[in-house]
Amino acid sequence: MAKSSPLQGKLVTLIGGSGFIGSHVAQDLLERGARVRIAAREPEKAFKLKPLANLGQIQFARCNAADKASVEACVRGSDAVVYLIGTFEGNQQKLQADSAGHAAKIAAEQGAMGFVYISAIGADPEKETGYYRTKGDGERQVLEAFPKATVIRPSVVFGEDAGLVPMFADMVQMMPVMPVFGADSKFQVVWVDDVAAAVAVALENVGKHGGKTYEAAGPEELSMMQIHEMIADGQNRERVFFPMPTPLAKGFAALPLTPINSDQLAMLEEGSTATKGVAQLDKLGIDPKPLSLFLDRWMVRYRKHGRFGSKRKAG
Repeated sequence: MAKSSPLQGKLVTLIGGSGFIGSHVAQDLLERGARVRIAAREPEKAFKLKPLANLGQIQFARCNAADKASVEACVRGSDAVVYLIGTFEGNQQKLQADSAGHAAKIAAEQGAMGFVYISAIGADPEKETGYYRTKGDGERQVLEAFPKATVIRPSVVFGEDAGLVPMFADMVQMMPVMPVFGADSKFQVVWVDDVAAAVAVALENVGKHGGKTYEAAGPEELSMMQIHEMIADGQNRERVFFPMPTPLAKGFAALPLTPINSDQLAMLEEGSTATKGVAQLDKLGIDPKPLSLFLDRWMVRYRKHGRFGSKRKAG
């Protein structure tokens, strides 16, 4: 695959590349023969990728996205840039919008061939939710600065190593009775490697995909309650799940040091499904994989006796 990819030998900088999605994007790009620069606040978190790269194929840069000079230094010399930063903490406007727009401006001035901005289904500069509002503004700023940028809007992203699956799996393993936030809300959760492939495909053919917005939604529409039940089933555990009433959920999210904040709760209650009329992964030639394809294998380590435990009961 690497020999035939237009990305062969090109330098792609991943701003926020040490995170969950970024590490998978890096792996996909390395397989296609690209040179990858991981630019992140803590780039050492991505050192685990070193064995996957050929000599000189991967480099690391410390990047403070809130500092324009730091962003400029990391973008310099790039053939393409992917902006991956997403946060529920700190200055969302600066980290998700203003810095993304600045990175796109520098990339354009430096003559980069492509730019990809990782947004989210539901992004809208008019939204009350800070995450969605600043992601929407990030899209606007990026496209103003780099009109041929590609915007990719994932639903909730899942994978074996991070994201909602291990988080919920740990809780299901420990708690016989569990509240479920946004229990009836619908999601088309998307596999992290499908999102990574979308980034690579967009950069391989900027002429076709530049200036366009794509949603990355999985093929299954599942409620949050169903996702919890699937994880418990994969672990061969009988668990009691109950919907967390909205007033209680809002009170909980407002407390300090809770695992969910008001932004996250609002997003859970809104759900995240494909938007009618917006191009999906199939327009990038990607057939998204369902969560159900992976859970039985991924949940083995959570079972009482691991792979030696009893198989899942039929029915």
